[in-house]
Amino acid sequence: MRVRWSALFDALLPLIATLAALLIGAIMLLILGANPISGYAALFEGAFGSMNALADTAVKATPLLLVGIGICIAFRSGVINIGGEGQMILGALAATGLGLAFPDLPGIIMIPLVLVVGFVAGGVWGGIPGYLKARFNVNEILSTIMMNAIAVQGMNFLLRDLMIDKLQKGAARIPQTARLSTAYDLPRLVPTRLHLGALIAVILAIGVYFFLWRTTIGYRIRAVGLNSHASRYAGIKVPRYIILSLALSGAFAGLAGAVQVYGVNHFMITDGTAAGFTGSAGFNGIVAALFGQLHPIGTIPASFLFGALLVGANKLQRVTQVPAALITALNGLVVVFVVSSEIWRRKNARRRAIQALEANKAGEPQPAIPVNPQEEEHHVG
Repeated sequence: MRVRWSALFDALLPLIATLAALLIGAIMLLILGANPISGYAALFEGAFGSMNALADTAVKATPLLLVGIGICIAFRSGVINIGGEGQMILGALAATGLGLAFPDLPGIIMIPLVLVVGFVAGGVWGGIPGYLKARFNVNEILSTIMMNAIAVQGMNFLLRDLMIDKLQKGAARIPQTARLSTAYDLPRLVPTRLHLGALIAVILAIGVYFFLWRTTIGYRIRAVGLNSHASRYAGIKVPRYIILSLALSGAFAGLAGAVQVYGVNHFMITDGTAAGFTGSAGFNGIVAALFGQLHPIGTIPASFLFGALLVGANKLQRVTQVPAALITALNGLVVVFVVSSEIWRRKNARRRAIQALEANKAGEPQPAIPVNPQEEEHHVG
């Protein structure tokens, strides 16, 4: 019973971590002279208070979900993808370039085509650090971060030169592309901003679950993540699946970039940073995946929750009149607490596995393995 309660506590850790972060945020609001109850009520209303609010939350959650399910694939194979920002940018650039090059094709042809192109471009950008990791054992954290920087500078160059809107005149031209054909806009639920990309993201999250847990390739990816040495001994080509997992992770981030362009912005613009286009979805998607315990299905509500925090925070700021820096700090607190809870949860899972092994060696009844599927894998590992 104690083991089961411990497993239940671990499953609830991300939610507990979020509530703890919000509690500290309430203290910060009090220090600034604002009422935390009215502030969080405004946050809730801004995220869920109307059909438009719900739609905005879902739209904000869409890139987080697409990046998050890609992160689930990478983490399950034992590698870490910090390059979601750059992969989103590459997917968006490729999809935007195709839409600008062929402005007169029917939307029913162009929309699937640009989504596939964004997926492939992100996959190529993610596969490069995957190859470096598999072939030369280059640390994937460093390489993906460096690839982010390359992608940002490439975007800045293209949007200020080759892809800039030619209709702009004067010296102070805005670094942005022309508006894409309205025929290429992703279908949306009028009168809200909710577009088809949100449904695509949910379907893909379910598909990735079946891919990881119901296919041979998915099994091998997870086996490599659990124990690469045992996988290699069993005949699994470990380098191949490291490259594949990072490529797939980058592909979903690239798709997120394409969906952001064709579902929300309808053109590309830069302020010189990655966040100017991505809204930091490449990093926030990692937190959403961790909140969902690196499970594609769990990432769906986790992404929606973080989308709600991002959307509702705007109304919180307007109602309480607190500085914008507080909103950034609140989001940062949630990130730190959720990531820390994941580390704690893994340590608890490892401790329970050791206790079960010791009990088994001593001839005692082995404690029941928690029902959480991710805990199951830790016990197997």
